[in-house]
Amino acid sequence: MTFQIEAIRFHVLPMRTRFPFKYGIASLTALPHLFVSVELLMNGNAVNGLASEGLPPKWFTKDPDSSFAQDLAVMLSVIQNAARIGRHAAAKPVSFFEWWKSLYDEQSLWATHQAHPALLAHLGTSLIERAVLDALCRGSGSTLHRLLQSNQLGIDLGVLRSELAGVPVSAALAETPLQSVEVRHTVGLADPLTDDDLPPNEAANDGLPQTLEESIRAYGLRWFKIKLGGNPEADRDRLCRIARLLEVECRAGWSCTLDGNEQYTDMQAFCEFYSGLKSAPELATLLANVAVIEQPVHRSHALDAGVAAALRDFDGPGIIIDESDGALTDLPQALALGYRGTSHKNCKGIVKSLANSALLRSRAAGGVRSVITGEDLASVGPVAMIKDIAVAAALGISHVERNGHHYFKGLSMFSETIQAQMLEHHGDIYERSAQGFATLAIRNGRVSLWSVNEAPFGHAFLPDMSEFELLNDWIKRGGMSFL
Repeated sequence: MTFQIEAIRFHVLPMRTRFPFKYGIASLTALPHLFVSVELLMNGNAVNGLASEGLPPKWFTKDPDSSFAQDLAVMLSVIQNAARIGRHAAAKPVSFFEWWKSLYDEQSLWATHQAHPALLAHLGTSLIERAVLDALCRGSGSTLHRLLQSNQLGIDLGVLRSELAGVPVSAALAETPLQSVEVRHTVGLADPLTDDDLPPNEAANDGLPQTLEESIRAYGLRWFKIKLGGNPEADRDRLCRIARLLEVECRAGWSCTLDGNEQYTDMQAFCEFYSGLKSAPELATLLANVAVIEQPVHRSHALDAGVAAALRDFDGPGIIIDESDGALTDLPQALALGYRGTSHKNCKGIVKSLANSALLRSRAAGGVRSVITGEDLASVGPVAMIKDIAVAAALGISHVERNGHHYFKGLSMFSETIQAQMLEHHGDIYERSAQGFATLAIRNGRVSLWSVNEAPFGHAFLPDMSEFELLNDWIKRGGMSFL
């Protein structure tokens, strides 16, 4: 399977949250949602593909001294550079893996010269990668899982990691994509837990649940991702309140993950904090239900050699990396230190997640406890969230953090035409809310993935890009001022 890239275009849709999403040092209230569309030639035929991503503050870099506008300008430059490299690498017919490796390597080299971290640099790689994969699925008439499993893409995992030499891509995948997944509901640092926590003037009043209590009752939630803020006393008090609520509302059972948000100074300090939680009887059930802990230490120190001693002596659930997983070399380094695994997000790259999944599955088969989780970036449909959950289903990740539907008002920011298309093609995963806009359909804590798995790469149709503004036009008219 070969292709060449004829064009890459960028469109943008500004979005505002229903209420602030506080994570780490950032509080998300608005962001631009970027669409990347590609036009390929496959066997002489034109075929289009699409990817998208919301560009949030302070995740790809956590520099407290830069403004969101400054960070956004850098994110856009990284994405545009990846587009330049990607198009040049496919100016003539090329196989997917040959093209991807050229894109990844040249983007990495450019980022090194620009002093951009790998996590930021490969946001660009991942967006171009996703758009091209979408087009290849459409052009070949295949779903993502079938295309990956057949390895018509020529992906050689051994080229990426020597320990995976001879391991087929199918070893990274579930035998069949999951038909549904548990929704792991985000409990943000400022999220109201009960009605008493929600001042009337901060209520969204849009018919969707807002408090944790409301969300559990509306969606039948059983999985949760609890954000930690790095203040031991405040974190402990909030965990106690959450534990009491979950024990009342989830009598049939529940599980959770803890997200450290890089808020702890070093691993030893976090391990001591976690051990101290065991002295609180009211946290016994919560601690027994913690499946995994995510990235408690800032990326600048998370892979330091000294982390190994703290992880070796840690008496608790597995700790994984997230923001520290920016380059292909990061997960092997983390595993050598004692981390148990990593997260999947499409923004970190699909080919890289295939290599990560294959490595972790190999370790698990050898009896080493290994974890790959599914995490969110406040992504929404009709493209970004759908593609992310399609990859999670293909990898066999059974519970996935979903928060875009919670912090954004469903698909209300899109036209009625696009919402109607989503309801027509993906009526198992979207439904009309009481106020008439399309929103994620969560039933008994799960979302169905039947239509996602049957579509080429998650979404069954390509939205009309003329509904959105060209990125350059948006920038020139001062669009970033809406932040």
